[in-house]
Amino acid sequence: MDKPMDKLWKILVVDDEAMNLQVLRDMLSGTYALVYAKNGLQALDTARRHRPDLILLDVMMPDLDGYEVCRRLKADPALRHIPVIFVTAMDAEDDEMKGFEAGAVDYLTKPLSAALVHARIRTHIALVDQVSMLDRLCVAGEYKDQETGNHVRRIGIYAELLARALGWGPDACHAIRQAAPMHDIGKIAIPDRILLKPGKLDAEEMAIMRTHPERGASIIGSNGSALLRLAASIALNHHEKWDGSGYPRGLAGTDIPLEGRIVALADVFDALMSPRPYKRPWALEEVVAHLEAQAGRHFDPDLVPLFLAEVVPQAATRGPDQPDVNLPDGL
Repeated sequence: MDKPMDKLWKILVVDDEAMNLQVLRDMLSGTYALVYAKNGLQALDTARRHRPDLILLDVMMPDLDGYEVCRRLKADPALRHIPVIFVTAMDAEDDEMKGFEAGAVDYLTKPLSAALVHARIRTHIALVDQVSMLDRLCVAGEYKDQETGNHVRRIGIYAELLARALGWGPDACHAIRQAAPMHDIGKIAIPDRILLKPGKLDAEEMAIMRTHPERGASIIGSNGSALLRLAASIALNHHEKWDGSGYPRGLAGTDIPLEGRIVALADVFDALMSPRPYKRPWALEEVVAHLEAQAGRHFDPDLVPLFLAEVVPQAATRGPDQPDVNLPDGL
């Protein structure tokens, strides 16, 4: 008999007490595939070998405590995407803050409620599913568009850097990094004769091309999670301009959602810096001068100096069309 769909999800349960492992096994074994670890070092090894979809992690353990295990997981590029939920008898606000700072996504307090454990797991696995779907849609867009996958991923990095500079919290910064690469997904609905045309588009072709923001928002949809709604908003609004001359709705100023204003800057910066079949890469000085000249016209005038101060110095060191910029670990 085939496994239930939920059984395809693998959860690593980490606790140094056999009784606590048994409690979680009784709660979850009928629904999820489970692997176990009894200490922090074993947890890291098991995570590397089994690549679980989610980790339930005890805090108080004898060798490495849960905070240190979580920090090491988040420092490993191959494991940092795995959501970590702390399972602990500690419920002070300072303890929770320490866990979130280490990279955890949630907290469960002992004694455990089976209903609550299942609800929290479903929530975070659903988020993993959405991120995976966004990534797959980005790959689909790469098949159609002349721009590289490295370009769309850099847009996410630059958007996150600018969001951090604006004082957004860690979750919101992470969300815009995941959502921003979807900005041009609507181009998969544009005919190849237009999208791949080597020369200048005529008026009719340009009108069709300019439908891609609305098509992208429609593809992503507006009734899903906050992450999907963010991606849909970015797709719809990243070609709006501060002075109202953009498209598709001709929004102006702060009527343009902030996420759209952020991605507009990131998108234009990277496009100008990158070589394309129809243009040379601009020199950094030319790009900076263009962004400054367009502050208050194309771009939010408050965002441009912040972008130039906080994003450009980190982005400018990359070579042409490299996938990443020189960013700190964990970003």
